[in-house]
Amino acid sequence: MLRGNKIGLRARHETDVPVLQSELYDDVATRSQADSRPWRPIAPGSAASPYTVSDPTDDAACFSVVQLADDQLAGEALLWGIDLHNRTAHIGISLRPAFRGRGLGTDVIRVLCHYGLVVRGLQRLQVETLADNAAMIRAATQAGFVPEGTLRRAAWVNGDFADQVILGLLATEWDAN
Repeated sequence: MLRGNKIGLRARHETDVPVLQSELYDDVATRSQADSRPWRPIAPGSAASPYTVSDPTDDAACFSVVQLADDQLAGEALLWGIDLHNRTAHIGISLRPAFRGRGLGTDVIRVLCHYGLVVRGLQRLQVETLADNAAMIRAATQAGFVPEGTLRRAAWVNGDFADQVILGLLATEWDAN
């Protein structure tokens, strides 16, 4: 397990899947804001679930987030779009509703940065989020990410176009403290 101050990142367990599916995926409004792909119904236990336990791949590293104080499942975190040639990846996190607003997001991002930059040897990490996602923007900037730009009306979200913010972090800027 990779450990931060408040959270740990561990491999996904089969028992995590129904909780993540119910609380993160089946919340259509929230999922539509977190994923650039359109929401579609997925039956419990389906292999199409984004939370299905699978073998590691070269282009993604998926984790379950646990709160260290009580080992409760707090959400998911991932490095995705890992490009081994250019040594880059994207960061994504999603916390269960009961775990939001506790300051866990910054800790999750810091641990993902350690994993991506130190363990995997990547040279650049990137966050894309909706411009109104103040919690993610705050957590990323507290972890050292720098706003790089806004993609105007780049995301189709719940029946309207929304701006997307890009934040980046280079290995040379990373401060593990």
